[in-house]
Amino acid sequence: MDCRLAVPQQTSDSFDSGERRVAHLFVRGINDQLPNAEITFDRYHIVAQLNTAVDDVRKVERRTVPELARSKYLWLKRPERLNQREAETLAWLTRPSSQLATARAYRWRWNFDGFYGQPPELAEAYLTRWCRGAIRSRLGQVKRFVGMIRAHWDDILAWHQTRASNGILEGTNSLVQAAKRKARGYRNKQKMITVIYLIAGRLPLPTTHTT
Repeated sequence: MDCRLAVPQQTSDSFDSGERRVAHLFVRGINDQLPNAEITFDRYHIVAQLNTAVDDVRKVERRTVPELARSKYLWLKRPERLNQREAETLAWLTRPSSQLATARAYRWRWNFDGFYGQPPELAEAYLTRWCRGAIRSRLGQVKRFVGMIRAHWDDILAWHQTRASNGILEGTNSLVQAAKRKARGYRNKQKMITVIYLIAGRLPLPTTHTT
């Protein structure tokens, strides 16, 4: 049986080696237990990692550029969601004469978004050119992101074929976590598994009760 899986990837410096190992083992477990699965790296999580890289550049640069203090969400919001004041501030910070490293990282971030807008037959060529440019950006955080892209090249390109997302899985997980909080935990693993089946499997509940 063939199946498609969307996999979140964690590679930010904010994650320790143990968490990176968990992500690696997760992918390896899929390959071992589901050999026919087609792995797709989830678009949302890939972009989130690049957003983190942009913010990491900002955190370093704000030590010498006070204007960058408290500007985190200017760089993370989509341009169309900025209000007028935010848009004006961002336009000032990204002006060519500012020569901010954060502004350069920001441009690489939005250029990367173009990868997901390409037709499938052009996507790989676009990503190749983006990586070649980004690796010469002199931005260590962006260069590390390029390394992650190259390490999982085929699984990231697969998005253009599968358009898979783990959004449904994350939605189900939020329901499971809410059930855990409501019950203040479960006494044993089997009870927890039963609750997950009831929530995620949408199993029919009995309409009558016996005493």
